[in-house]
Amino acid sequence: MKSVFKKIPHNKHSIDIGLIFAVTLCSVISTLLIFSISESGLSESEGIGSSYWKTQLVSMLMGMGVAVMLSFIDYRKLVKLWFIFAPATLFLVALTFTSLGYQREGADDQAWLRIGPVNFQPSEILKLAFILTFAYHLSRDEEDMNKPLHMLLICLHAAIPIAIVGKQGDYGTAIIFVAIFIFMICSAKISWKYLLAAPFVIAAGVAAMWFFALSSFHKKRILILFHPGSDPDYIEYQQNLGLAALKSGGVFGKGLFRDADEYVYVPEIHNDFIFTYAGQVFGFLGSVGIIIILAYICLKIFADSSVTRDRLGKFICMGAFGLVLSHCIMNIGMVLKVAPVIGVPLPFLSAGGTAMVSMYAVIGLVLSTYSHRAVTYNVFYDDNED
Repeated sequence: MKSVFKKIPHNKHSIDIGLIFAVTLCSVISTLLIFSISESGLSESEGIGSSYWKTQLVSMLMGMGVAVMLSFIDYRKLVKLWFIFAPATLFLVALTFTSLGYQREGADDQAWLRIGPVNFQPSEILKLAFILTFAYHLSRDEEDMNKPLHMLLICLHAAIPIAIVGKQGDYGTAIIFVAIFIFMICSAKISWKYLLAAPFVIAAGVAAMWFFALSSFHKKRILILFHPGSDPDYIEYQQNLGLAALKSGGVFGKGLFRDADEYVYVPEIHNDFIFTYAGQVFGFLGSVGIIIILAYICLKIFADSSVTRDRLGKFICMGAFGLVLSHCIMNIGMVLKVAPVIGVPLPFLSAGGTAMVSMYAVIGLVLSTYSHRAVTYNVFYDDNED
């Protein structure tokens, strides 16, 4: 009898403290930066008041609650509810094409919903749904995925959200979905034949986007990167201001809560270009510190993918890794003028309630795979259940 009880270890919930601490630290920095922007009056022309930092604080607390809650939910049970959350999410995104959808000021895509007093971007929720459904698809079909029909269905699964957000005009989010797809499928047992063909398929896709999807304005945003200074339409104006703002911070920065005339104003400084304000406030050393924290978050997610109990958990982590990493690279690259301005927020730092909560939810999925990684035995639960 004693030996039987030894086979039933204590099932203790564990959480990745390092990961949750890093994302919380970024969120606290974000709230301080947005509070400083609103107090200095730097973005009065954009209507950035106290409500913005309060929204950021509330979103951070809500996001933390969502992440902790998801860490307790078994991800294997969660993905089986795909037939509920996937259609619901697609329905919300479809509403952006109705009178409920609107184009946020300063954006060039109609990707927001206004339902009563609530404004949110459903494509952020779609990212979560895609990671879960695509991870489930890969885990169920991995052994057969290299068969042409199966590969076609896998690619079609990814093409649906990419096409929808592309139709909205949100090309930045479309690229994010492509990055998630690439990281997830490359972590599966994909044949080398498809990997060899991938560069040609990507090149064909880029060419099709260039000639049939992108407007002349979007093309100019890209071309100006190769010909800086030759900009009669001032398309690079925002990025030039961003670089000037970063340089003005020097090594140690100017500090928080100074008068507006002591900072360099950059449009969307509270949102997509918040890294430029961080550079002014914290200087070069602080900017590098933020990049180190973001790199730690990405590497921690990647490391957690190697300790999951099954392939499903690994795919979820790799999807989260692709999401956060692509956001960081595209946003900071945009600020440093090595990538076009494309409206991608910096994770856990840019202003925005929907983006903040959804990013925490992604972390919650990773925490779920981490907390359920250990093999446990329970007389009331079959742990080997699919």
